[in-house]
Amino acid sequence: MSSRPERRDEVWEFEGVVQGGVRRAARPGPPSRPPPRPGAGAPVEEALPGEVVDELVAAVGKARAPRLAERLAAAARAYERDRYTDALRMTRVLVREAPDAPGARELHGLVCYRLGRWREAVTHLEAARAAGDDPSQIPVLMDCHRAMGHRRVVAALWEELRASSPPPDVLVEGRLVRAEDLADRGQIDEAIALVAGAGGARNLRHPGDRHLRQWYVLADLYERAGDVPRARDLFARVVAADPELADAALRLGMLGQPRRAPRSRARRAVAPGGRGPSGSRAGERAPRR
Repeated sequence: MSSRPERRDEVWEFEGVVQGGVRRAARPGPPSRPPPRPGAGAPVEEALPGEVVDELVAAVGKARAPRLAERLAAAARAYERDRYTDALRMTRVLVREAPDAPGARELHGLVCYRLGRWREAVTHLEAARAAGDDPSQIPVLMDCHRAMGHRRVVAALWEELRASSPPPDVLVEGRLVRAEDLADRGQIDEAIALVAGAGGARNLRHPGDRHLRQWYVLADLYERAGDVPRARDLFARVVAADPELADAALRLGMLGQPRRAPRSRARRAVAPGGRGPSGSRAGERAPRR
């Protein structure tokens, strides 16, 4: 379980930073991002934070709030453990009994998102978003509207997200959804430019989760564009950093291993004691770019 860069200790931020890419039979195209990691956010605690309890008290009163708080915490634990059907059963009761509690509405919306219940997810996530100005669930809303074919809404939400100065991981996830939306419409080059133009292809020695997700999406886009060498290189980076991320290893294997220059040619390229094309001395490894 990875930790997010900017964490607030709030149990009901179950999604943490949006991970997107739900298992979907979504129109209009197949998912091209890795499967979600619902445990990537803050760990679920036994007790809800005071702010969330206060929301429940305001919504249902002091007498009923403790029981609903216990149910909300249990639903959060089920969500974190990928038990989305169990979580749905609990959150459905919560939103019926406490429709004015943003935490309950948000968790129910996220559960619906995981289960491909796009319209229901949008309804509850929008209700939760109306209670504050947190942009962290905008990429989820974008993905729901993308699945329903609402192109203009996806574009409008992307512009809203950009203008809100969100945390880096949230902005990246929104960009990936927008890129997928463009690719769904056959605008592969534009999708590649959107991700690569923001530094998504940059090679890093110690990549974080958002970097791996950008590499994966770019690899998928390059493969769809027919640029197999670039797709292969990016899938190889993903596999080197996280061999179990989605189907990256399988897709790399299907593309084949990159060809390496013969050793003899590499030796002839550097005179003894001199410098090669990269500027490194003979026997030295060229610096990574």
